[in-house]
Amino acid sequence: MATTEHARTTNTIKNAEEARDELRTALTAVGIKLPTLSLDAASLTGDAARPLVTLGRCTPEVAHRLADVLRTCSP
Repeated sequence: MATTEHARTTNTIKNAEEARDELRTALTAVGIKLPTLSLDAASLTGDAARPLVTLGRCTPEVAHRLADVLRTCSP
């Protein structure tokens, strides 16, 4: 992989990590924890990484809480 492509991939992954961390912080602030919030490993592979944030699995209670929080933000 060329140096420019490597730097672009590194920045793309860093951006995805920052997005994951930002989401985790925002969810924590409203009392929600998604224990499997992470980056999707398969999306990090290949010549041009296209990282995806995996929200993961949660209990029905957490899903209800998340829905409640989202409803309070609706216009």
